[in-house]
Amino acid sequence: MIGIDVGDKTIGVAVSDPLGFTAQGIGTLKRKGNLKEEIKELHAIILQYEVKQVIVGLPKNMDGSIGQQAEKVIKYADLLKQTLKLPVILWDERLSTLMANRTLLEADVSRAGRKKVIDKLAAVVILQSYLDRGKKD
Repeated sequence: MIGIDVGDKTIGVAVSDPLGFTAQGIGTLKRKGNLKEEIKELHAIILQYEVKQVIVGLPKNMDGSIGQQAEKVIKYADLLKQTLKLPVILWDERLSTLMANRTLLEADVSRAGRKKVIDKLAAVVILQSYLDRGKKD
């Protein structure tokens, strides 16, 4: 599986191990305003890691409603589904960036260091929460 955290400037990317137990961050893609190029980069990662399912973080508002950013992510996920021909699951990511930031603060990572890895770590949190939820069902 691949987990992605779609932002306006970057896309954090994480993949699961083959058995679906753990998520590992693999990088951050810069958004260039060219959706075809972005999806091409994601597709290369999907092929490299033999991904069968895409988990996309859905940034709902704290009350569970869908705001402007979530609407953008839903459109992006729909485009991924059409282009990649893989199952795409939207996963509630309300606290993923907060959790990622807290983890980095606890590890005493500098502000500049946090900025470089926050989106990748948010993707890890999204994917890991999805994987953990699957173990409970």
